[in-house]
Parts: sequence; structure tokens; C-alpha cells
Amino acid sequence: MSDGGKETIAILGGTGDLGTGLAIRWSKAGHRIIIGSRTLEKAQNAVAELAKISPDTPADAMENSDAAAAGDIVVLTVPAEHQISTLETVRGGLAGKILIDVTVPLVPPKVGTVQLPPEGSAGKRAQDFLGEDVMVVTAFQNIAAHLLQEDVEIECDVLVSGNKKAARDKVIELAEEAGMTGYHAGPIENSAAAEALTSILIQINRRHDISHSGIKIVGQADH
Repeated sequence: MSDGGKETIAILGGTGDLGTGLAIRWSKAGHRIIIGSRTLEKAQNAVAELAKISPDTPADAMENSDAAAAGDIVVLTVPAEHQISTLETVRGGLAGKILIDVTVPLVPPKVGTVQLPPEGSAGKRAQDFLGEDVMVVTAFQNIAAHLLQEDVEIECDVLVSGNKKAARDKVIELAEEAGMTGYHAGPIENSAAAEALTSILIQINRRHDISHSGIKIVGQADH
């Protein structure tokens, strides 16, 4: 744990826009951030780039396997084609932990067409691969990654799927710390809906000249 009881969050594949944005927002919330990559050099380069974008966001650089072992919570932000190969290298450090998997199974060149994997979803694929010792929770698939790096309100809610309610609760809490609203979306099989929705949002962006369409959950009673 970081000082003050905040978790250490290891972001694997933290070299992209999504990982960078989450790092910035969770660091502001008081978490210690580790950026993981396939090599230490790539991770160090990512931390250097992060410092240029957000000088007030400290982060440690580690190879993925070391990052996964050091993190209280681990986040996977790699392209779908590298999902399982990355998990193979880090599974030893994930036992008993929450893995937040943001993988979207987009298949170029038709990224605007829903193409879910044989397992039903990338989230289910990760849970099947890792086994019940790891609490896989999927989230953040529908967020415009570049907005996370900016000091703006994000007009998109977060669908949170996973087999353990306590793990989903934790990810909803982390979503709120990052300035978004998370909702329980049920077991890991339901990750298919959020993953498929990404391709729908890509189509909406294209056809309606929108830069970052999103979803909002409506109907909540006023308190």
C-alpha cells in the first residue's frame, strides 16, 4: 500500500493514451503508480513521456512481471492481440489480486464491426486463462482515452463486469476517483456488452462527426 492507505496500481502496457490517462488521474487521487512494459527500457521511456505530459505525475518504471508483482491492483491496457501473451508473463504476480482488464477485441481494419472472440469476450478469455485465483474485472472500454489526460469532465459512464461483487465495488471506487461514474454490470460474461459497444461508438463517431461519443446510465432516482 502507498502512504495513507492508497493502493499501488501497476498499469501494464502503460505506454498508450489510456494507461497514461489513468495514471494521471489515479496519481492525483493519491495512488502510487507503476508503469509496466515488455522491457524496462520501454517502461522508462513511457515514464519519461508521462512526465512531459503531466510533470506532477510521479511513476515508477518496471518490466511487466515486476510491475504485476509490485502492484496491489493491476491494470491491463495492451492491444487485444497481446492480451494473453502479456498475461502469460505476469500471471505469477496476480494471485489473489484484482486485474482490471480494459482490452477491447477490435479487429483491424473493421474496428467499427463487432468481432468478439470465441470465448465470448476478452474479459472472459482473461478470466478463463488466469483461473479463479485472480479477480478479473473489466472496465473503461468505452472511454475516449485522450480525455483522461485532460482536466475535463468525461461524459461517459463505466460498465464494470466481474464475478466478485467486492472486486467490482473496488473498481467502481477507482472509477469515481478518476472522475467517472461506474455501474455494476454483472458477471464477467457481461463484459461482452461493453466490448461490443466500443465498435458501436466508433461507428457513431464516424457517421455523426462526433469526436468522443459515450454512454450515460439514466433513470436513477434523485436522493
